[in-house]
Amino acid sequence: MISKPISDPPACTADLLALQDSLEIIGGKWTLLIIHYLATREHEVNTFKKIEHDIPGLSAKVLSKELKTLETNRLIFREPPHTKPVSVKYEITPYGKSLQTIITQLVNWGTNHRKTLFDKK
Repeated sequence: MISKPISDPPACTADLLALQDSLEIIGGKWTLLIIHYLATREHEVNTFKKIEHDIPGLSAKVLSKELKTLETNRLIFREPPHTKPVSVKYEITPYGKSLQTIITQLVNWGTNHRKTLFDKK
């Protein structure tokens, strides 16, 4: 006789809550792109204008909002300007770097997904 799997609603609820929290922070269209951008350029000077220029389609308004959210959640560090003209620099934090494994997995999945969709059969 096949038995039903034992369900654990409290654990499921905790998993869903954790997933919901994660997606609330990193689920935006631009969030992971900005984090990945900063993580792969951590030895460069990353100003607002440079980020805006280097990520195609990202508007200044959206970038500003995303950077504030990422800073609030301690994923990036905003270095106040010490120069004239004012030029704010952004860096990935160690906590932000913890997302790099997830991003790498998403890149791999996305690459395979594109192959699945576009490879000729």
